[in-house]
Amino acid sequence: MVVQRNPRVAAPKIDHRFDLFAACAPGFESVTAAELFSLGVANPRSVPGGVEFRGYLAHAYKLNLWSRTSERILLRVGSFHAITFKELRDKTKQIEWEKFLRPGDRLAIRVTCHKSRLIHSDAVAERVQLAISDRLGQAPKILVKEETSTQTISVRILNDECTISLDTSGELLHFRGYRQATAKAPLRETLAASMLLASEWKSEYPLIDPFCGSGTLPIEAALIARNIAPGLHRSFAFERWPKFDRGVWNKLIEQANESILPQAPSIIRGSDRDAGAIKACRSNAERAGVLEHIEFKQQAVSSIEPIDHAWLVTNLPYGQRVSANKDLRNLYAQFGKVLREKFAESGSHVAILAGDVQLEKNVGLNFGEAIRINNGGINVRFVQAEI
Repeated sequence: MVVQRNPRVAAPKIDHRFDLFAACAPGFESVTAAELFSLGVANPRSVPGGVEFRGYLAHAYKLNLWSRTSERILLRVGSFHAITFKELRDKTKQIEWEKFLRPGDRLAIRVTCHKSRLIHSDAVAERVQLAISDRLGQAPKILVKEETSTQTISVRILNDECTISLDTSGELLHFRGYRQATAKAPLRETLAASMLLASEWKSEYPLIDPFCGSGTLPIEAALIARNIAPGLHRSFAFERWPKFDRGVWNKLIEQANESILPQAPSIIRGSDRDAGAIKACRSNAERAGVLEHIEFKQQAVSSIEPIDHAWLVTNLPYGQRVSANKDLRNLYAQFGKVLREKFAESGSHVAILAGDVQLEKNVGLNFGEAIRINNGGINVRFVQAEI
């Protein structure tokens, strides 16, 4: 697994260590684990839906800033056995909520209960709220409709074991802030970054996306190539904690700014036959600060130009949202023909999200084992091959 370059500065120790969890796209857990290891996390462990690890609060700061593939970073603040509501309230009260919450915070409390005596999620949320009020001496506000929460608490009860986590991220991490203009069926930034890292693309090699849509893949590639932290221009939930260490955070931001490279080492290209998509690409790339490092062009897939040792990474139409009821076999076959005719002797590599195995076969390449993921409610396959 090849991952991005990063300043491997040891995260400063703030208080004791916690159990943390980085949520990611199911199927790409090993990619996120490798990324977190490259960012200084010791012994990350892949589990369904994410990566578990131990770390300090500063690790949560750093991963929100730097992780390209995580959707959110959760901090495990409490774990205990509970079979009665009184036990749940008493043990929840023992958590040091004053480090993370203020009485005026608006809370969203999300509860899941399975195979446990406490199965009423609303009652569980009420006891957690009461316990926090007991601890803080004043009740925080519970999120009401049309309000935006300032802090989100997750409560999971499985086999009478309760795990309480605090969302350190706030808005999901795929919201980098640059993708405001969208084409059809946009690709999440975190999923695009996962595809790039899973493909083992290195920024020294050319990157081509011939179905670039809103430009997410080329933009994420340019951010990687220039070593720009994906969370550099947004805020996070942990910044509102009473225990938030502004000095540690400012140091991480300073290091991130100093690590930015002035140029992308190689060519990054995005193309699409739709003029509106290319317009959206340029707007998004400009907001991301990488427009001058990407070549965008309106053209059909048959017109892409060959480059030696290129990585073609793309999100092909699935035939469900964008091209419902249309036969995409010819498009996949045409893409495969272009690859064989223009890139077969160039030492190039292709990685795609495909709608299903039948469409994938029309490309006519010997793809390796598929990673099955869900993109926007659609089950798709990530496959790659040497051309």
